Amino acid sequence: MASSQGGVGAVTALQSHHYPTGPHWSPGITPFQQQHHTARSLDRALEDAVCSGILNLSGRKLREYPGMSYDLTDTTQADLSKNRLTEIPPEVCLFAPLESLNLYHNCIKCIPEAIINLQMLTYLDISRNLLTVLPKYLFNLPLKVLLVSNNKLVSIPEEIGKAKDLMELDVSSNEIQALPAQVGKLQALRELNIRKNSLHMLPDELADLPLIRLDFSCNKITEIPPAYRKLRQLQHIILDNNPMQSPPAQICLKGKVHIFKYLNMQACRMDKKPDTLDLPSLGKRCLPQPLTDSKNHGPDSGIGSDNGDKRLSTTEVRVQTSVTHVTSLTDLCLPVLEPRAELYFSETRSHQLKTSRWPEIELSDCDVLNTFFFCSSYFLCVFFGLLPPSVILAFTRGSHQEISSTDPSFTMRRKMEHLREEMEKIGLLRQNIESRLKVLLPDDVGAALMDGVVLCHLANHICPRSVASIHVPSPAVPKLSMAKCRRNVENFLDACKKLGVPQDKLCLPHHILEERGLVKVGVTVQALLDLPTSKPTQLSTV
Repeated sequence: MASSQGGVGAVTALQSHHYPTGPHWSPGITPFQQQHHTARSLDRALEDAVCSGILNLSGRKLREYPGMSYDLTDTTQADLSKNRLTEIPPEVCLFAPLESLNLYHNCIKCIPEAIINLQMLTYLDISRNLLTVLPKYLFNLPLKVLLVSNNKLVSIPEEIGKAKDLMELDVSSNEIQALPAQVGKLQALRELNIRKNSLHMLPDELADLPLIRLDFSCNKITEIPPAYRKLRQLQHIILDNNPMQSPPAQICLKGKVHIFKYLNMQACRMDKKPDTLDLPSLGKRCLPQPLTDSKNHGPDSGIGSDNGDKRLSTTEVRVQTSVTHVTSLTDLCLPVLEPRAELYFSETRSHQLKTSRWPEIELSDCDVLNTFFFCSSYFLCVFFGLLPPSVILAFTRGSHQEISSTDPSFTMRRKMEHLREEMEKIGLLRQNIESRLKVLLPDDVGAALMDGVVLCHLANHICPRSVASIHVPSPAVPKLSMAKCRRNVENFLDACKKLGVPQDKLCLPHHILEERGLVKVGVTVQALLDLPTSKPTQLSTV
């Protein structure tokens, strides 16, 4: 019964296709008749092309161009897809008014130079062929859409920057290893598909394009440049199947909004990082004319005085920030470290910072000045890259209690000497950890030790298995939670206590977790390293 119903359905479908008496196949039709029928339909397609200017020869298994005897020079659209052509027919390259050319799914290995005759060609689809290179002269055409996916391309020529009108570029499913920087010159590009290639990085120049859709999935890309946060018009970003590390995988899964938030945060961190300070640009910000003017200061300001009792008499250097506020080092009453100041201005050679000796000044109102000093020192040291933020915070928090209004002999010189001593101790802490673990810590030591992973590894290096379990970050979750960080820190301190570190040399957990006591952490690490080698062995056997 089912088979009979199926037969009725098939007959009904066939009747709707102009075969009212039965199926379209018949044992009485010979191969010669089928070939004759195909030839007639091909001739009809060519005759229609002469009249309409639209040539459609798709899916005919053609190995050669069949329109030799027809005048098709007025053709504006040509579809030769899904055939077996090994080259672009020379006759097609003579269609001067041709605007669209579809050569999808053929066996074409190269693009002839004669294609430059098609000076009105705006659409070219040559996907799923055997191309190994894109010729330079191809980009002299006024192309708006170029589709060359599923070929064997290994590179894109730099001449692609000449295609000023290109709006869509698809080079997916090739073997491209790098994109040229000239892609950033395609100011009309709206869609870029570089999926399924061998790319390891994305060029920063793409950030200047008005992209609406960007697909770089199925590559080997690990990082999205922070400059891509400037892609304001981007609506679709596809990045799956990449070993992403920045942004992490869990952020990429949340979508475009979270990715752009991460890129903005990374850009802010890079702007504040001390190592990224551009020394020549700092020299350009300094005004070329001297800014010290004794007329603008009162008699008690100390600026421009001739007697020996000079007060903070430094050459005034002003730096203009992005919000056009002008800040003076002299006004903020903060002495710049002499070696760092000489480094900045000896390389730029636009100004020489003449730092005079800082005399001991008895402060009458220490509370107000100390509070002002903490705020200004933190801002300037972070802005100019003199110290990492965690070091300044540790210094200000740890030493704020030592300064009181009852200590009139406190001076700025002693404050800076105290700061240098703490910097030396933190440098010794860095040296101890790097020499033992054979690692390189970042500039901000406090941030590197905050999660306790490095310290736990140091304890295990001194005495194996002294810390049984360590919570470590992963590429998917690059930052540990505060609970796991605290657990690592507590395990490290417990291991130090069991190994024999004296109680008075043990730091507290908040010294590590809150980056508030790097000096005390250094004392604990030094005491751990000073333990005799035999003692940990005895404890481990017990």
